[in-house]
Formats: sequence, C-alpha cells, structure tokens
Amino acid sequence: MQFHLNGFKTGDPVVQEPNPDAAFLADTDSLPEDVDVLIVGCGPAGLTLAAQLAAFPEIRTRIVEQKAGPLQLGQADGVACRTMEMFEAFGFAERLEKEAYWVNETTFWKPDPASPDKIARSGRVQDVEDGLSEFPHVILNQARVHDFYLEIMRNSPNRLEPNYSRRLVNLEVDYDPGHERPVTVHLERTDPGHEGETETVRAKYVVGCDGARSVVRKALGRELKGDSANQAWGVMDVLAVTDFPDIRFKSLVQSAREGSILIIPREGGYLVRIYVELDKLRPDERVANRNITVEHLIAAAGRILHPYSIDVKEVAWWSVYEIGQRLCDKFDDVPTEDASSRLPRVFIAGDACHTHSPKAGQGMNVSMQDTFNLGWKLAHVLKGLSKPDLLASYSAERQAIAQNLIDFDREWAKLVSAPVKSDSNPDGVDPAEVQKYFVQHGRYTAGTASRYLPSVLTGGGEHQHLAEGFQIGMRFHSAPVVRLADAKPLQLGHVIKADGRWRLFAFAGRDDPVAGTSAIRLLCDFLEKDASSPVLRHTAEGEDIDAVIDLRVVFQQGHRDLALAGMPSLLQPPKGRYGLRDYEKLFCPDLKSGCDIFDMRGIDRGKGCVVIVRPDQYVAEVLPLEAFESLSSYFNRILKRRQ
Repeated sequence: MQFHLNGFKTGDPVVQEPNPDAAFLADTDSLPEDVDVLIVGCGPAGLTLAAQLAAFPEIRTRIVEQKAGPLQLGQADGVACRTMEMFEAFGFAERLEKEAYWVNETTFWKPDPASPDKIARSGRVQDVEDGLSEFPHVILNQARVHDFYLEIMRNSPNRLEPNYSRRLVNLEVDYDPGHERPVTVHLERTDPGHEGETETVRAKYVVGCDGARSVVRKALGRELKGDSANQAWGVMDVLAVTDFPDIRFKSLVQSAREGSILIIPREGGYLVRIYVELDKLRPDERVANRNITVEHLIAAAGRILHPYSIDVKEVAWWSVYEIGQRLCDKFDDVPTEDASSRLPRVFIAGDACHTHSPKAGQGMNVSMQDTFNLGWKLAHVLKGLSKPDLLASYSAERQAIAQNLIDFDREWAKLVSAPVKSDSNPDGVDPAEVQKYFVQHGRYTAGTASRYLPSVLTGGGEHQHLAEGFQIGMRFHSAPVVRLADAKPLQLGHVIKADGRWRLFAFAGRDDPVAGTSAIRLLCDFLEKDASSPVLRHTAEGEDIDAVIDLRVVFQQGHRDLALAGMPSLLQPPKGRYGLRDYEKLFCPDLKSGCDIFDMRGIDRGKGCVVIVRPDQYVAEVLPLEAFESLSSYFNRILKRRQ
C-alpha cells in the first residue's frame, strides 16, 4: 500500500482525503435529484459496486436499500478462493482471512454397509487443490463482508453511506440520446417519521442489485426463466452439543432413508450451519404452504446423523427455501434486436438475474464478481476513458458465466438430493460418485474456472504459448515474487487493486535488462516516448504516467543480482506533486523459496512476454515483448485517445 505521495499525512492511511462533495454523498437523510449511478440494493453485489465507485471522487454514486439498516446475520457465508483474491484488491482479504473459518478438508458420510440405518464416513478430501490460489476457501457471515465494504465506502474520498428505508416504486428510461440523465427513479421512504414520502432521482445509470424479487428487473420487463427441482431444504445456524466427530469439518452426510444434510462450520469455533434436506414438494406446492418450523429442521438433522446425537442449544438464524435454477436472458435494458442501435442504461446483477441452490456456495461469490466486472466499466465511461459501447460487454460476459453456474448447480443439487443407491433402490446415486464429482469440479467451486470468451476485451490466444499459466480470459493467477527495491517477498497479483487501472506485466527474457537493446528497455522506451504508445495516448496531461495503465516488470535474475541503477526510467517514474519516484514496479523470482514464477506459470524464458490484465483481475491478452503495434491496437479498441 502506497501513501504520502503528495505530502506527509498523519493518521490511518486507509482513510482518504474527502472530496468537496463528500458531505453531499454521505447524506443519509435525503437523496439528491441527480446522480451518475444509483445502485438499488445493499447486498454483496450492490456493496461491491458501491465500494468500487466510491473510490472515484468525480463519480456521484448513491446506493439505496429497502431494509431499515445493515444486515446483521444469516444468508450466505461461503467465500471462494477467487473471491478472496478480489477482496485483496479491495484491501480487506487479510482481515477476513483472520476472522473466518478455513475449509481445509471435506468429509463424506454414507449409510454404513453393515448397518444401513446408521451413517459411516466414506471419504475425506482436501477442499482446495494445492497451488490453486494463495488464499483459502473460507466461511464468514455475509453481514461481516458487508461491514468490510461499508467501511471502505466510509473511508473513500466520497464518504459514501447507504440510504436505507427506501423502497423502489418504479423507474422509466428516456432513450433520447441527448438526455444526460435518462433514468428516472421513484422511491418511497419507509423510515419512521417519513413513511409514504416519495423521492425522485434522475441517474445516468441504474444498477439493480435488489435480489430475486427485483423491482428493477420487473421494470425492465425481464424474467427469471428456468425450473424448480421441487425440493425443499432448510438451513440453520446453531450452537449445539454433538458427538458427531466431523462437526468442525465441512461434511456431506447422506442417509439411507432420511435424506441428506450439509454441515458447514462457522467462524468463532462453535457456531455451525446445517443444510437439511426436507421432503419432496409437489409440483404445485411451495415452501410457504408447509408451515415448516425450526423444530422440523432440528429433528430431521438428528435422524440423518443417527447413531450420533445433536442437542441444539441455540438457533442464531434459520430459513427454508426451494431449490431452483433460473436465469435472465440479458442483464441490461437493451433488447437483443436493438443491441446495435441502443446503449444500456440499466443493469441487473446477482440474484436479480440468476438464482440457484446454495449447495456449491456460489451465490454471493458470483454476484460480487458480476459487479466487479461492471464497476470498472462504468467508471471508464463516466470518467471519459471509454465510449459507452463498453458497457454492452457486461451482459455478454456475465450472462455466459451465470449460465455455466446454472448448469453446474443443477447437476450438483441433483446429486446431493438424490436417494442413496442400495439393493432396494438401484436407481439411486452412489455416494462415491458424489465425492468424485466434488473433487473433479473443485476449481469451479473455488471460483477459478470462470473464463471469458474471445471478444473486444479478450484476446484469441495466438501467443498463449508464451505464458501457459496465465490463461487468456481467466483470472490472473498470482505467484510469489520479490520486489527489487527492498527485497520484500509478496504475491504479484496483489498489486492489482480495485482502482480501475489496467496492468501490464512484462516478463523479461534472458537478455541483460539494462542493455540498450534488451527487449524490456525497448518496450519501456516505446511506452514512454512513442506517439502510438497506449500509455501516452490514453493518459491525460497532468496525470501520473500510470494513472490508466500500470506497467510492472518481472526479471529472471535473483533480486541480489540486479540493481536499480540503469533501469529504464519508466520503471521508476516520477509521480505526484513532488515528482517522487515509484520504486515498486520491478520484481524478481522468489528463488529462496523455490517458487520461480517463470516455471510456475509456464513463461517462455527465451522470449518473455507481456500479459495485459483488466481492472477486474482477468487476463485480457498475452503478447510478445516486441509486439508494440498489437499492444497499441488492443487498447485503442477500448480506451479513448486523451492526448
């Protein structure tokens, strides 16, 4: 983390200087008439977007929520490895990691062959494969995730705070291209003393993160389409005394006749979440018609765990729901037939456009990835970095990801809910098949298997062989490095922050990096001096040289074998009002630990390469170091010329 760039400041460095509009943006008593972005819903998707946009002083963002205040407990709790990588970009992964429960291993239980009315452990596997991420799979109350985001918003230049007790009544879009703020939103206040009062807000863009019953989605005329498995599940967070030996492991328990439960230990050492399979619903039946109580859930869990007992002392939260996989065909307000003539103004994200079962722990994770994808694109357009056409890529990219999630969840939910195979039920599912499926799809459940298809934003892979471990269209897979200037070991991916900037990671070949003809020097000279350089073309006069595109270089030599003297000036650029030099752009392999990033990520040692990474941590393209024209061409498609 860098600070003191524009002068020494005392106090907490995460609390940024407020901009002149900070008081206006933090006003929770009333809403302004005009904003740039209005976010509807303070769930994980909405807060991810709000936290990202709050970092940009020039963007007027507000977020509204129907509930009276912040979430306190319950709902989602699984945080995938990929999501932890994203949280690192926001700056709170380490705090969350310390507080959360770590899912290290998963156990599987099935009917005991010798006594089918009892359960017996049938398998035990490592939850996340080695080397998949530098972060673990963890469990933490969703409300704490919200707390971290709310803190980021309060500490941002905009001091952004949610406006609670606001119910969205409707919205209209004026598609006149000359209308600066074409979306008109009508809200009703529900807080004491203001009940029934209405507010009208005009916005350039509106993002509906308002859940499965989304009013924004309905206003767009979009539908969640799909089917329900007609299977009811209950969930409860409990403090209990039990002799079940795996109560502190993530465990899938399948009984012979009583159904299944999924046990998820929670943070703090004592709390545990239990998902309980309930009776099949009739095609026309809904959970609300069943009058299911928490006592039903406790009793069902007790039957499934036989011969073990469970004595529930306290229920912190519980709910009952139906499994269903549903998806919208588009995640914005532009009809497919108008895609070539109209630009999106309203978007939906998270449960507003895709719903599924919580068995794979993907709901909150995928929802936050939705708005991490959208946030930098909105910022680019609103700051004048990109044309509004960029926003059409949000629906195209995230709808495909959500479809993959729906397909996976349908198969996984079916396996978990299926009766156990036995002599009396030969059509059932063998528990060994469930365990095998879990292991085979570990990368998917970790969130690291998502891949964007070739597009304006994602290259076609012509030069993928130069960096096999940085797959184009997939998240940037971090690896250990050592910073040259101060010998600090760190993860290379952690330099990617949620600040809307692009990253160029240049991996040097074997040649002497300080030589006048080295590929790295030629690349730096091009980026710093050539008129066609994307760094020069897309950075406005007066901005720091890395304000839009941030170049980092990784050499093959050990950090003690190189010196800063003689390195290209672009790698030690003057920044800020004093022209202070940035010494944090040069790295070497972590040879002491044996973790050589060139070997770990399959980088061509002879030629080296450039890896373009999007602001949302996804690899956009891999190019040769000398491919100057291709590098410029990539950014010219996305960014506007600014000088």
